[in-house]
Amino acid sequence: MTAPILEGLDLRVLYAGRPVLEVPRIEVRAGEILAIIGPNGAGKSTLLRVLGLLEPPTSGVVRFRGSPVAWGSGDLLATRRHFASVFQEPLLCDTTVEANIALGLRLRRAASEAVTTQVQTWLAHLGIAHLARREAGSLSGGEAQRCSLARAFAIQPDVLLLDEPFAALDPPTKDELLTLLQVLLRQEGCTTVFVTHDRDEALRLGDRIAVMMGGRIHQVGVPSEVFGRPVSEEVARFVGVETILPGRVVAEQAGLLTVEVDGMKIEALGRATVGERVLMCLRPEDLVIRRRDERVGLESARNHLEGQVEDATPVGAQYRVRIACGPARGGVVALVTRQSFDDLALERGTP
Repeated sequence: MTAPILEGLDLRVLYAGRPVLEVPRIEVRAGEILAIIGPNGAGKSTLLRVLGLLEPPTSGVVRFRGSPVAWGSGDLLATRRHFASVFQEPLLCDTTVEANIALGLRLRRAASEAVTTQVQTWLAHLGIAHLARREAGSLSGGEAQRCSLARAFAIQPDVLLLDEPFAALDPPTKDELLTLLQVLLRQEGCTTVFVTHDRDEALRLGDRIAVMMGGRIHQVGVPSEVFGRPVSEEVARFVGVETILPGRVVAEQAGLLTVEVDGMKIEALGRATVGERVLMCLRPEDLVIRRRDERVGLESARNHLEGQVEDATPVGAQYRVRIACGPARGGVVALVTRQSFDDLALERGTP
């Protein structure tokens, strides 16, 4: 396992005597992208500021490359210069794009030739070379964020901190920047801590994902683990599981569980023992809808639940269909394409 480049131990932050952050341990491994997700007010940005040495914790220790950070010491600034941050607001200076990108390098007293090389390189990588002489105040939101990212990458940081950098952008601009950032982070191998409330952003960028709620980290793991095996109902609902069925394991064979839910038996892969109480988490994108009168051919589905359409709501290129079903008191929710919705002629009451 790669050694952590950045660690937080027993971190606690109080505001007006009220705890807003309580994290016994968090580590960021060299070269990885750690995405921290959670609802608004979960403490994500507070944790990022503490890890980025921008805010001291009320108690606890931050370690960088194995050494504890000495808050208030003369070494703090030198340590901070190994980090670069990009926030939701680009925070550009009132000067040209190229001068903004050069700012961090000049503060670090880089040689003029190195400054010029890095500025030209990152103007090109971020697709803003044509904006080099433009004043920062005249940039669009997407252009300004590209400039902010170029400034961060230009100093070649040991750790890059991203705090909701796409939250203020329109969907097409956000998608374009996300795709570009994916490429740049892999290309540079830059250790990154990425804070977002958007699950899709975390899935696209994160090597590991930490779920924060109420100032605490509830789960950390690779995306398939966090999204496929959430540790609690609270985490499951945040990561997009809309159908949660409480049940009891009645059989287990080679990792295949049989779970009894309100008298119905459902098979699923998992790790649990016979007799254990569990939650069956059904992700909407994993469910398939078939009309009761449709002829069934060969299929791999192991479980079949009967019900009838309760309501359907268009969501972008898909429909969110809620089906009233025996074991699911709030209904089972499935996502289907608009084409499938039309082909199945789904409407309220369809069995």
